[in-house]
Amino acid sequence: MSKYSVLSLIKNAFSDNKNWERAWRDPEPKKYYDIIIIGAGGHGLASAFYLAKNHGIKNIAVLEKGYLGGGNTGRNTTIVRSNYMLDENALFYEKSLKLWEQLSHELNFNVMFSQRGVLNLANSDSQMDAITRRGNTMRLNGIDAELLDRRQVEKMIPYLDFSDTARFQIKGGLLQRRGGTARHDAVAWGFARGADQLGVDIIQNCEVTGFKTKGNNIEIVETSRGPIGCGKVGFAVAGSTGHLASKLGMKLPIESHVLQAFVSEPLKPVIDHVVTFGAGHFYISQSDKGGLVFGGDIDMYNSYAQKGNLPLIEDVVTAGLAMIPGLSRLRIVRHWGGIMDMSMDGSPIIGKSPIDNLYLNCGWCYGGFKATPGSGWVFAHTIANDAPHELNAGLNFDRFRVGRSVDENGGGPIPNRH
Repeated sequence: MSKYSVLSLIKNAFSDNKNWERAWRDPEPKKYYDIIIIGAGGHGLASAFYLAKNHGIKNIAVLEKGYLGGGNTGRNTTIVRSNYMLDENALFYEKSLKLWEQLSHELNFNVMFSQRGVLNLANSDSQMDAITRRGNTMRLNGIDAELLDRRQVEKMIPYLDFSDTARFQIKGGLLQRRGGTARHDAVAWGFARGADQLGVDIIQNCEVTGFKTKGNNIEIVETSRGPIGCGKVGFAVAGSTGHLASKLGMKLPIESHVLQAFVSEPLKPVIDHVVTFGAGHFYISQSDKGGLVFGGDIDMYNSYAQKGNLPLIEDVVTAGLAMIPGLSRLRIVRHWGGIMDMSMDGSPIIGKSPIDNLYLNCGWCYGGFKATPGSGWVFAHTIANDAPHELNAGLNFDRFRVGRSVDENGGGPIPNRH
């Protein structure tokens, strides 16, 4: 840092923040935009950024009913990986991972991407067979994957329960060294600043209340800040997609569920990687502040509530203690819930909708955060060209009509589930 930067920081610190420039503008909505993206989370902001950067479209608005990044972008465990098996997901998420690897440079904003490695444990012979198959498929697609036996796993992460009395014996694991974590709010801020600098209007506290259509097109987006005309509309609202689609009389093949996550009191560095539990749905990593960040499965009933429930807390903690008994001595300092839009085959929907000028970005299940830059990249291409990118051509809405599901059994923390 130069002496001028230091002096600038000191000057601003003593100015009661009055000299700080805004990271992005707070504009009044225009009467008309060529493209309106609904949802100012990571996916919506990334879509707007790449629409402006890659396709030269500048008359864009991103509408957010609350504050920027206040939805699932700020309510997740920040894991980034591309260890999928089916081509439709594997190639898409690998593109996203490659974008992650240069994202801080592209945005000129540190998103704190840490390639600490993601390890999926196997606790049975059948799970070892499953992760072996997935690892081989990944390598055929040019994606890094390493199969580890029990001895290699114990050498790398000795804090797991390798005792003879362990409830779930560890057989081995599948390691993707290029995977890791990123700072969720920094991702939202970086894309917001980048999009704003390219002329995109980010309009917060602007809830969409309805739509006016003509023929098979949306002409007006009704909002809490007045009607806004549009050429095209993109949905990027995660668990609220079904609610928004209902305002157009559409039913989508998704359900909304709560996914809880937790953070412990801070510790000295102990967990160097992201580790997932083969016998149960549990995953854990350590934040830069020292807290252990972990989570489990969704609440198995439909809900729009962003709050936790005690039965799931017990389930997640039980799985964590089975994997790492030492967690029993830690205090949980907070937990939160995000609304997951679960598709019927475990894979996302990115593409055109039955309405001519409406495009869908939804159904992310457990994979939303890691997809952020890749989702924005292909969604921007789809909107700009009114046709999918080759990377999301197989993730279209129409697959549910014709019965061609993308049933990703190799993509989650547990090798034999979504």
